[in-house]
Amino acid sequence: MESADDKIRVVILYSSPREYGSAAKISSFLDELFKELGAETQVFNIYSMRIEPCLGCVSDDVKLCRFPCIINDDAREIFYAIDRSIGLVIVSPIYWFNVPGPLKSLIDRLTSFENEIFISGRSRLEGKVAGFVVVGNDTGSIAVLQNLMITMNSMGMIIPPWAIAYHAGEEDPFKNMSFVMDLANVARTVYLMSEYMIITKGSSATWYNVSEDFKEKVLKLANKINDLYRDKLEIYRRSRIEYINKLYLEESIKKTRIRH
Repeated sequence: MESADDKIRVVILYSSPREYGSAAKISSFLDELFKELGAETQVFNIYSMRIEPCLGCVSDDVKLCRFPCIINDDAREIFYAIDRSIGLVIVSPIYWFNVPGPLKSLIDRLTSFENEIFISGRSRLEGKVAGFVVVGNDTGSIAVLQNLMITMNSMGMIIPPWAIAYHAGEEDPFKNMSFVMDLANVARTVYLMSEYMIITKGSSATWYNVSEDFKEKVLKLANKINDLYRDKLEIYRRSRIEYINKLYLEESIKKTRIRH
């Protein structure tokens, strides 16, 4: 969980074997932007760390997958940093329309955060704020972004407006002013949303409700709607069949008239 104080902490993750490359430069740029805004930051290059692949233990027993993940490797340091923070920005190169392998392994293992919903009743990522940056020499940026966004949102993270930036091409991304401004606004919007979530206590709220009372209420409503549409089904189906048969008949009459 985030620290008890109101300090905005942000983790920046990137995964690249090229410490002189675009992902590294972008991460440094974001680091400085967040510090200027007043946030504390930690930057991790996942590629330089020992990150083992996910064991998939949640598929054996949902109770086995829990924070901070049973695998004791360098991911632990990242996981504790994310747990203490409210913001997370992922900077990813494009590897065949997806993220690099080490980053994918880490994201898979964030299931240990999300799966806490079945253990403590709440994902440990719920109410945290996410931003995303994708950069590469080839196409695939949108595929990477949509993959990251749906995954992190499905784990409980909030994505504020303008929290994405992407650049695809051999041009130096820092020569692309539009991209640079998008980068700056990723930092700004993640910071602003983090600040808002702390002030309103939204980061500690329960967004995904799994309580028995809520389940009972939802099931009752679902059954009501299902029964309503089941009763209507045969009426609508007969009406549609009659309408389509009428169209066939009209078409047949037209063809008969044309022949005569």
